[in-house]
Amino acid sequence: MSVQERVRYSHETVALDGETFSNCEFTGCRLVYAGGDVPEFEDCKFVDCDWKFDEAATRTLSYLKLMWRVGAKASVQSTIKDITVAEK
Repeated sequence: MSVQERVRYSHETVALDGETFSNCEFTGCRLVYAGGDVPEFEDCKFVDCDWKFDEAATRTLSYLKLMWRVGAKASVQSTIKDITVAEK
């Protein structure tokens, strides 16, 4: 896991897996998470960025869609609730 400090990214694709970003600024970037180690963001700024999923992360989203279609909506909604509830 590498640490990026005070880097300004502008209109580029940035791979997020396993990275730590501290006081970085992302402007007009394509931020890609492929399902590896979760990135860390400390005091970063994001302006007009696209957040994308790739590889294993995309397969996880496809699985959640499948669950929704076959009737496991409550489980998907529970997962979304777990994601959106603030940590204490």
